[in-house]
Amino acid sequence: MGSGQVTSTSELFDFKGRHVTVAGLGVSGVPAAKVLHARGAIVTVVNDGDDARAREQAAELEALGITVRLGDGASLPEGTELIVTAPGWKPDKPLFQAAEKAGVPVWGDVELAWRLRGPDAAPWLAVTGTNGKTTTVQMLASILKAAGLRTAAVGNIGVSLLDAVLGEERYDVLAVELSSYQLHWAPSLRAHSAAVLNLAPDHLDWHGSMEAYARDKGRIYEGNRVACVYNVEDKATEDLVREADVEEGCRAIGFTLGTPAPSQLGVVDGILVDRAFVENRQKNAQELAEVSDVNPPAPHNIANALAAAALARAFGVPAKAVREGLKAFRPDAHRIAHVADIDGVAYIDDSKATNTHAAEASLAAYEPIVWIAGGLAKGAVFDELVAKSAKRLRGAVLIGADRALIRDALARHAPEVPVVDLDRTDTGAMLQAVTEAKRLAQPGDTVLLAPACASMDMFTNYNERGDAFAAAVRELGA
Repeated sequence: MGSGQVTSTSELFDFKGRHVTVAGLGVSGVPAAKVLHARGAIVTVVNDGDDARAREQAAELEALGITVRLGDGASLPEGTELIVTAPGWKPDKPLFQAAEKAGVPVWGDVELAWRLRGPDAAPWLAVTGTNGKTTTVQMLASILKAAGLRTAAVGNIGVSLLDAVLGEERYDVLAVELSSYQLHWAPSLRAHSAAVLNLAPDHLDWHGSMEAYARDKGRIYEGNRVACVYNVEDKATEDLVREADVEEGCRAIGFTLGTPAPSQLGVVDGILVDRAFVENRQKNAQELAEVSDVNPPAPHNIANALAAAALARAFGVPAKAVREGLKAFRPDAHRIAHVADIDGVAYIDDSKATNTHAAEASLAAYEPIVWIAGGLAKGAVFDELVAKSAKRLRGAVLIGADRALIRDALARHAPEVPVVDLDRTDTGAMLQAVTEAKRLAQPGDTVLLAPACASMDMFTNYNERGDAFAAAVRELGA
C-alpha cells in the first residue's frame, strides 16, 4: 500500500479524510458507518440487497451525508483505502478480490472496535468454538460481576463491541464472544486470554474447508498475554494453541470433565477444581464450585463452566467468585431448558442445538430419550451422531425439510429404534411431533428437542421453534 494510506498494523490512526467503504448494512454495518463518519471518514456503504429494510437504513445514513449504494456489493468504490465488512460477507466475494488486487485492507466490525479502543481500554477475555460460546461468555460475565468487576458480555452475543468500546460506561474487563466470521476479519486482535471450546464441522460453505474454519477459530489465541484455554477432550483445540504466536509467559490451560493434570481445570468427586492458578500445582488443587452449582449440570454445560472459570482465574478472580457467579447464572431460553414433566416424562427444549455437535452434547445428557429432530441440515451428515447416540434412544420423531437424512442414518445405525416421519410443515406440525413423542415415551424417559438442524424451513429462527415446542408441551399437559 502507498504511504499515507490506512495501515494494517495495530497502531491507532486518524480516519479524517480517509475513503472507507462499509460492506453491508444490518446490525454491524450501520453503526460502523456512523462511527467512521463521525470520525471524519468519507464513507460509502455498499449493500447486495435493495429491500424495504435496506432502503430504510440507507435513508437514515444518507441523512447524515453518507453515500449508500444499494444492490451493488461487488465492485470496489473508487479511491477506497479501507473496507469495513459485516461479518457474514464471504471472503470469496468479488469486492474482496478487488480489494486484495488493489492492496486495500479489509476489517470486520470486531477489528474496527479493537482499533478504536482508548489507551486505557478494558482487556478482552475472548471465547469461540462451534458450540457453547454464548453460554460460556454469559457464565464468565456472571463470575466477573461476582468478583466486583465492571464487565459486560459483548460481541457476537447481541451487544455491539463498538457500543461497548465507545460508550460512556467504563469497564474493567470485557467477556467477548467471537464467531469464526468475526475472527476471519480481525487480524490485529490481541486478547488478554482466550478459549476455543470445541471444533466440529460448521459454516464450511463460508470458510471453504474444515482447515480454514479451524484456522480462523485459532486466530483468537494470537498474541494472548496470560492464558490460551483449550478443551483436553478435543485435541484440535490444543493443536491451535501449539500453532499460536503468543506473548512470552502465556500459558496453555486445559479444561476436562475428568481429573485435571497440572495446568488444567477439571472435576473430582462432583467438585470443579483448579490445578492451574494455584501455588505448587503439582500437588495442590483449589476447589471452585460443585457440579450442582452449574445450571443445568449437563456434561457439556459443565465444560462451559470450566472454560469460563479458567478465563476468570487467568484474570485473577478468586475461587469464591467462581462459585457465586456460576450459582447466579441463568441460561438463555432454548438451551437444554426444562419445559415440564408430564406423566413421569421430562420435556426438554434444546432448540439451540442447530448442528450435529450441539445435538450430540444434548443427547449425551439424558437417557432414555425420545428425540425430536430435523430441519435444514446445512450440508451436515448424521451417521456419527446417530451411531454415538443410538443406545440412548427410545424413539425418534422427525420433522423438517432434511429429515430424510436423519431417517436414513437411523436406519443404518439404529434400525431397532421406532421412527415417526412427519411430512408436514404447517403450524400444527410441532404439536403432532410432541404428541407422537408422548406416545413413544415411558415414565422416566426424556422427550428432547435437539434438532441438529437449522430452523428456517419451518420457523423464523430457533427461538420460535423452541417456543412452538414449549407451547405444544403445555397444551398436552393441560
